[in-house]
Amino acid sequence: MKRPHPRKGAYIALALGISAMGAASFVPGAPLIQPASAKPPAPMAFCHSYPEAKACSTGFADCAACHTTPPARNAFGMQVADKLAPGVGRPLSDQDFLKFLPEALKAVEDLDADGDGYSNIVEIMAGTQTADSNSVPRTLACAADDATRAAGAQWNVCTYDAAYAFKKVHMDFCGSSPTRADIDGFRKITDEKTKLARISEALDKCLDSPYWLGPNGVVWNIANAKIRPAHAVKSGENPGPVPLGDYDDDYNLFTWANSDDHDVRDLLLAQYFVKRTDPVTLQQISEEELAKRPRGTMQPVPKDKRVGMISTRWFGAVNTMFTSIPRTTAAQAYRSYLGFDIARMQGLNTVPHEPMDYDTKGVGAPECAVCHATLDPLSYPFTRYNGISGGYSYNDDRLKDYVRVDGPRVAEAPAGGMIFGQEVADLLEWGKVAANSDAFAMKVAGDYWKLLVGREPDVNDQPEFTRLWRGLKSATTYNYRVEKMLHDLVLTNAYGRP
Repeated sequence: MKRPHPRKGAYIALALGISAMGAASFVPGAPLIQPASAKPPAPMAFCHSYPEAKACSTGFADCAACHTTPPARNAFGMQVADKLAPGVGRPLSDQDFLKFLPEALKAVEDLDADGDGYSNIVEIMAGTQTADSNSVPRTLACAADDATRAAGAQWNVCTYDAAYAFKKVHMDFCGSSPTRADIDGFRKITDEKTKLARISEALDKCLDSPYWLGPNGVVWNIANAKIRPAHAVKSGENPGPVPLGDYDDDYNLFTWANSDDHDVRDLLLAQYFVKRTDPVTLQQISEEELAKRPRGTMQPVPKDKRVGMISTRWFGAVNTMFTSIPRTTAAQAYRSYLGFDIARMQGLNTVPHEPMDYDTKGVGAPECAVCHATLDPLSYPFTRYNGISGGYSYNDDRLKDYVRVDGPRVAEAPAGGMIFGQEVADLLEWGKVAANSDAFAMKVAGDYWKLLVGREPDVNDQPEFTRLWRGLKSATTYNYRVEKMLHDLVLTNAYGRP
């Protein structure tokens, strides 16, 4: 295979606004060697001590609990370090670290690392940041009954206000306020069940609106950070100057999986593509129709190797590009669909003996390995999927084409990997484990929560938020149907309390 000129790859990377490098990025001015003191087992060990903490809801905490930019510690991390195995020689082994950490955490529970008036243990259990004085447990102080409301107040700010929710549903899902007559009519209803039924009816109508489902609609825009469109390299309708792939397929599949009675797990499981026949109507594309497409809009990955949104032509073009070990691709999938940003030390689940550094990028250095021991095993299942090089298709022998550039060991990289501590044989298994995980359900529910409530769920929201994402996973509740979940989301206090 003819290798692309390195400058050509750089020019395309600039057009995309992303890096074409497959390894850890170099930060100008940073020392080449930094002492590593962040411990890979720390997130899991923290959650062994505090399994009920919000940060441990997916099994492991964020490294930001103790660090700013690892290995640098924040105020809480410094308190823990001060109490951690005093008198024992440094650096601590992982075994000693795990042995002494629970005692150190216990010793600082009653301290207040950020001086905000809340003890470390209170903030840990509340899910707020122990080292950020601006992050504090939120309390919802309100009058005991509605009779003490300010006279003439338009909304009931103490509890769920059905009239407020009725108006908000129209604005959030239809893009316009209800008519004055509709509002006045709603206020005349005295039966609470009837009010909730009217809210549900309004939601059903708006869920089929162009504002919600159409091109550049609400659901479409939820996908922006996951798809990362760049018109300069778009093919298909309204193409750019260097047409590499058509992200319309990605937006259409995303909208399909998030609408009607469709399974949202198809974001990571679908082996089909979707077309838009009018602003609010989508349908699956037959394999015959797909095969007849012009070159720039083809989807060359064979049907039995497709893995929803993470194996499309566009996803490979903007993430894998020319790299052999597609770390950027895996990191984007992990961040977009599971909510873990490895660049922020989130979702680390160290795999023993990793990283192997098959492409000789230096990721085995201590300051890199803390993240790459998770990232590289996540990346291996993507190694058989081509980006710009190789025509965006699947190739079992793909890595042999990179030996001249990345060395002979690159061809030894496996097709299988690890995600959430579970071995997977290929990307299809990766997608299945991911799609059925708690992290996926929380990410889906969280995306809609942030959109509609306007903020991350806090400690007071946890019962309602937990009910939503667990309900999304339950076959007897929402069964991975987003629209069913939304009917309950608009009935939460977080949504309907002004």
